[in-house]
Amino acid sequence: MIPNIFDIATKELHQDAFIVWLLKWADPENKKYDPLLCACGQDFVKQLIAKQSQDSISSIEKVKAGRQKDNIDIWAEVSTTENSYFIIIEDKIFSKQHGKQLVKYEEHGELHALETKFKSIYIYLKTGSESIIEMNSGLSNFKSFIRKDFINIFKRHENISNNIFLDFKSRLIRLDDGYKAFNSSIIYSWTEDYWIGFYEFLETQFSDLNWSFVNRRDGSGFWNAYFIPAINDRWNGHSVYLQIEQGRLCFKINTDDSEKDRTKLKFLRNALGKIIFDKAEILKINEIQKPKSLGIGNAMTVAVIESETWLGPSDSIIDKEAVINRLKRYRAFLGDVLRSN
Repeated sequence: MIPNIFDIATKELHQDAFIVWLLKWADPENKKYDPLLCACGQDFVKQLIAKQSQDSISSIEKVKAGRQKDNIDIWAEVSTTENSYFIIIEDKIFSKQHGKQLVKYEEHGELHALETKFKSIYIYLKTGSESIIEMNSGLSNFKSFIRKDFINIFKRHENISNNIFLDFKSRLIRLDDGYKAFNSSIIYSWTEDYWIGFYEFLETQFSDLNWSFVNRRDGSGFWNAYFIPAINDRWNGHSVYLQIEQGRLCFKINTDDSEKDRTKLKFLRNALGKIIFDKAEILKINEIQKPKSLGIGNAMTVAVIESETWLGPSDSIIDKEAVINRLKRYRAFLGDVLRSN
């Protein structure tokens, strides 16, 4: 493989540098050095502004950009024929937002707007993968600019020959292709990236699906996806939901840390399990089985469907339409169980 600087410089600071670099190319003064790269930079700037503003931009007159201004990852001041903008970018690859950093950035943007009359644009830029629900949960006034948005810009600027640009483009497309490879890979060969790609597909089909990495006490872990329980998805006062555990499809009950009595927890687990198995027997849904091991805790598995039954034979390529229909069927089944009990 041709050496790629972004395969070596993988930290967010290096991505920060590329983004500032591309923003600087958007300044019209740089058109004389590389008109294609300048056009791409301007396209990038316009897409960032469009995430939060419906303003029409006829031309960009000036762009200043930099890093770590008042702890802001990336900032840019953009003057157009019609308006001036102050763009604040929180840049992430695989890490997630934390604390109140975005709130602080908004406060800085508001102060800057008062002092300069610039319009503030708040962007949460993510080139790695994160569930849509988690990404949007704490964004407040920030708008997300994700890997797909970058790739769409690349497609509109195919003739750029700059090596820095091509290295970043190559790495991002390779990362995206790696997640999408679950579509054409034998199920038993799925890696963590394939599961992430599969969950990214599922969240386009189910708006209430969330996914993340779960750490086990022994230091291991797995990628899980779960359907967020609705208000009525409760039994005996506790949330009940379906969860994919990088293979098995599990029927779960969550006591939300409110129940500490192990005897009562065991009773809840077994009682709900019996209701599910009795209903499955009546409807002849024979694939719903008892777990091989039964745990006691605040999130308990009460019944399972093995991967080969709902996802497909391990030596096959996934049939996405069939999987979606099965998941809808099992969700409907669980809904019937909860409504009748």
